[in-house]
Amino acid sequence: MKVAIISGSHRPVSQSGKVARYIAGRLPQLNAGCSSFVLDLGQTPLPLWDEEIWQGKGRLIDAWTPVSQEIRQCDAAVMIAPEWAGMVPAALKNFFLLASDGCLYHKPAVIVGVSASRNGAYPVAELRMSSYKNTHLNYIPEQVIVRFVGEVLNGESIQSEEDAAVRKRIDYALSVLLEYGKALVAVRNSGVLSRKEFPYGM
Repeated sequence: MKVAIISGSHRPVSQSGKVARYIAGRLPQLNAGCSSFVLDLGQTPLPLWDEEIWQGKGRLIDAWTPVSQEIRQCDAAVMIAPEWAGMVPAALKNFFLLASDGCLYHKPAVIVGVSASRNGAYPVAELRMSSYKNTHLNYIPEQVIVRFVGEVLNGESIQSEEDAAVRKRIDYALSVLLEYGKALVAVRNSGVLSRKEFPYGM
């Protein structure tokens, strides 16, 4: 089992990146055979989507192809979305435009909202509403919102009740995600899917 972890912040050093690294460290502890591919969009920014991608050449293809190939090898995904002015950051929205190439096709994902304060719910609603249409990504019912992110997930030791609670919630959501990851392999292998005939959602 391999999981793609996408950190959606533009900042080169971000709290979302910290959450991504924490989750990457937890996955093999929850499932000994599990590995991960971490894409931190602050450290590895992707060019803005452009129609040149349809021609299969150019700097956008050069930047996106190795990322897409890594994600194609994954069975599930974690989408980490900080709340910026009540919205998902542009880098993450751009990621989903690029990911319409099928790399996330019928794979399960869990949303992890991130907030420096007590917010973080808006990105969850936004991703559930729009980001699955052409990617065919399947969000599981579980989700996580890491509130007051600067005060939690700092190192190995638990610092507070809130820190303990969010770690427990992350473990639960990841455990559920891994089971969905196993189950949706059968859907992708069933022969019923036709991305060629129906590449886009309605």
